[in-house]
Amino acid sequence: MTLTHTINIATHVTTGSLALIAGLTAAVVSKTGKWHARFGRYFMWMIMVVILTGLFGIFVFNRNNFLLVITMLSGYACFSGIRSIRLNGQKPKLLDCLVPILAIASAMYYIYYVFALGMYWSPVITYSTLGTLLLLAMYDLLKTVLSVTFLKKAIMYEHAYKMITALTAIASAFIGTVFPQYKPYSQFMPSVTGFVCIIIAFVWLSNKPGFYKNAEPV
Repeated sequence: MTLTHTINIATHVTTGSLALIAGLTAAVVSKTGKWHARFGRYFMWMIMVVILTGLFGIFVFNRNNFLLVITMLSGYACFSGIRSIRLNGQKPKLLDCLVPILAIASAMYYIYYVFALGMYWSPVITYSTLGTLLLLAMYDLLKTVLSVTFLKKAIMYEHAYKMITALTAIASAFIGTVFPQYKPYSQFMPSVTGFVCIIIAFVWLSNKPGFYKNAEPV
């Protein structure tokens, strides 16, 4: 193992762990305070480094190609979740259309790549991960024709869904790597937990209309 590869792995693991800590902290602190926005930004920055080091490891050192799809989902969900707040219910900009198109193209290429090489994959994990990525990307493209009234009402539901998805994707990759002997359960149980958290968040948001108007911007 080369020194460059060792540094890349160490950076990937460290920033992935920090992303988990920042994401969990942002999830439990007050959503209208400065700490939620601050740790949300930390989470975003750490995710960016995780993505870069993950892609570097996959394409330069030919490491675990399955992690590519987890990386794509986590990175896209984080990007889109932050954008949902910054757009504040307005119509998507050019960037908000280009990125989901790139995400869809990447997902399609991944499927082709896996079948072309005859690689082993876990269908329950891979299909659900790709399905979630495609669902998010297609929704973001659909926002170009949705009304501003609907988009404004959906802001916090969208933000919560996407950021929890990004967090659980990182958790799935982390736990699946640390506890490989329990695969596929160690990979999909974080997603099941995340789905339960999304339901709880939606119920909570339905009882707190308009609370986010005084929140710190991300």
